[in-house]
Amino acid sequence: MSKVIGVKQRYQESLPELKASLGVSNIMALPRLNKITLNVGTGRLTGNKDMLTFIDQALRSISGQKAMITKSKKSIAGFKLREGSDVGFKITLRGKRMIDFLDRLINITLPQIRDFRGIDKKSFDRQGNLTIGFKDSSAFVELEHAGIDKSFGLSITLSIINSDPDKSLTLVSTLGFPLKQG
Repeated sequence: MSKVIGVKQRYQESLPELKASLGVSNIMALPRLNKITLNVGTGRLTGNKDMLTFIDQALRSISGQKAMITKSKKSIAGFKLREGSDVGFKITLRGKRMIDFLDRLINITLPQIRDFRGIDKKSFDRQGNLTIGFKDSSAFVELEHAGIDKSFGLSITLSIINSDPDKSLTLVSTLGFPLKQG
């Protein structure tokens, strides 16, 4: 049985190779992960208090941290939205919780997604941040069978500093993310 190497250890071992491939002489100039943000928009579920409670508990079990409720900044009559009403949940992970979540995401969650081909190069923005969207939350093993009938979508954003899309692609391949071929 092969031992699974953690993200932090894999990053530490590959620093010399990463410096050589990016042409950077100083370790502090290398791209590195700053934070991970989980976002859930409630949308049509705003009136359903049971579902909002479930989403809050599910995010807490996925991340190990309490979710912050996001509020609308202005009123939009076309969407029947009032200023200050609840529109979603947000969690920002840093430090050890970020590394633990990233380990679970790479080694457990992403391999369980059916028909997952890998991370696309188009998923990076101009600053090099990676956003992964999940249409269904059932891929997370922390939810067990409770999330089968109450699915919700979420997005995970990896904020990478000192980076651009090409450097970020090199970093996430070093961390062990599966990349789309071709």
